[in-house]
Amino acid sequence: MAKTTERWMTREAHERLLEELRALRALPDDGPGTGADGGAGGTLPAPRYIHDPAVRQARMQTIERLLSEAVVEEAAPDDGIASPGKVLTIRYDGEEETEEFLLGVRDASVADRMAVYSPDSPLGASLMGARRGERRTFTAPRGAVIGVTLVNAQPYRSAVAH
Repeated sequence: MAKTTERWMTREAHERLLEELRALRALPDDGPGTGADGGAGGTLPAPRYIHDPAVRQARMQTIERLLSEAVVEEAAPDDGIASPGKVLTIRYDGEEETEEFLLGVRDASVADRMAVYSPDSPLGASLMGARRGERRTFTAPRGAVIGVTLVNAQPYRSAVAH
């Protein structure tokens, strides 16, 4: 599957990634809790799971790449076509209820707790370019082929304003 280079994210997600990068860079190379303050005075919101300097470095590189490719809350056209920066409403085959999520960078969650799916995920990739009412299929990680219909696609800001 081809990867998209457009990394759409909300302003809040962009700010959280910048803050995480600042926090990771501020950590001593020998890990949290081992610096001059013994870890007692640190107020940085560094993820607690990053103790290994090599893992921390890899995470910093990932964040730097995401930020360099970021399209921050640029208004997507209100054309009903699935693309990054839009809130998609979908219905799985055989289901009555719909599901709603933001198509964008999944690595940084949205402040209003809306689910975020990457355009590179199986579901996101299958929906890219779909029009309202169009049915698509994708293969789930365990091999099941799943049908889904795009019910609606609207720009992020107009979707959260409702």
